[in-house]
Amino acid sequence: MHENFWQAFFVTTLAGLSTGVGSLIALFADRTDKKLLCTAMGFSAGVMVYVSMIELMPEAKTTLTLHSGPALAGWVTAGGFFGGMLLIGLIDRLIPHPVNPHEMSHLERTESQLHKDQMLLRMGFLTGLAVGIHNFPEGIASFLATLNDPVMGSMIALAVAIHNIPEGIAVALPIYFATGSRRQAFLYSFLSGVAEPLGAFTGYLFLQPFLDELILGIAFAMVAGIMVFISFDELLPAAEKFGEHHLAVYGVVAGMIVMSVSLLLSR
Repeated sequence: MHENFWQAFFVTTLAGLSTGVGSLIALFADRTDKKLLCTAMGFSAGVMVYVSMIELMPEAKTTLTLHSGPALAGWVTAGGFFGGMLLIGLIDRLIPHPVNPHEMSHLERTESQLHKDQMLLRMGFLTGLAVGIHNFPEGIASFLATLNDPVMGSMIALAVAIHNIPEGIAVALPIYFATGSRRQAFLYSFLSGVAEPLGAFTGYLFLQPFLDELILGIAFAMVAGIMVFISFDELLPAAEKFGEHHLAVYGVVAGMIVMSVSLLLSR
C-alpha cells in the first residue's frame, strides 16, 4: 500500500462529504448567499485550473518521459488531458439536463417552490444520483493527486469540496420541499458525496497493480483535463448565472494565488 494512501483517502472523503455542508446551508439558512457561492466557485475554479496547468501537466510529461522518451511524452500527455475532458464531457451528456448537477438552474427552480411535491421528490433523488455519478471520477482525481503530492492533492480536494457545496444544495432543497424532513434531505445529500471516496478506493483497487510511469502519467494528464473541464463547464458559468461576474473573477485569482503560495511553501 502506498505510504500516502490513508491521507489521500481521508482528504478525498472530506471533499466528497462536503455535499452535506451544502445541504446544511440550504436547510438552515434563510436564503442562499449567492455572492458567497459565486466567490467560492470562482476560487475553486482558480485552484483547479492553476494546479492542472502548472503542476499536473508538467508532472504528467515528466513521468511519461521516463517511460516513453521526450518525443512521445508530449503527445501522450496531450492525449490524456483531452481524454479526461472527453470522459467528463460524456458523463455530462449522458445525464439529462433537468437533473444534471452541472446545470445550476436547480437552485433557482427549487427555491421558487412551484412544483408539486412528487415532482420535487423525484428531482431530488435523480439529482442525488447524478451528483454521485459526477463525484466518482472526481474522487479518483483527488485521490491520485494526493497520493503523488499530499500538499497539492489537499488543495485539489479543497477545491472539489467547495464545488460540491452547491451540488449538496441542489440535492437537499427539492427533497426538503417535497417531504418537509430536514433529516431525509440531509441524508440523501450526504450520501450523494459517498461516491467520492468510493471512486477513490475503486480507482486505486483497479489501478494499483498497474501503476507504472505510463499509467501514472496518463492519470495525471486526465485528472488535469477533468478539472479544467469542470472549471469552465460548471463553476464559472454557474457563477455568471448568479450575476456576480467580478466576484467570480476575484475568486479565480484568489484561488490561483493561494494555490501558488501553498505549493511554493511546501517545496
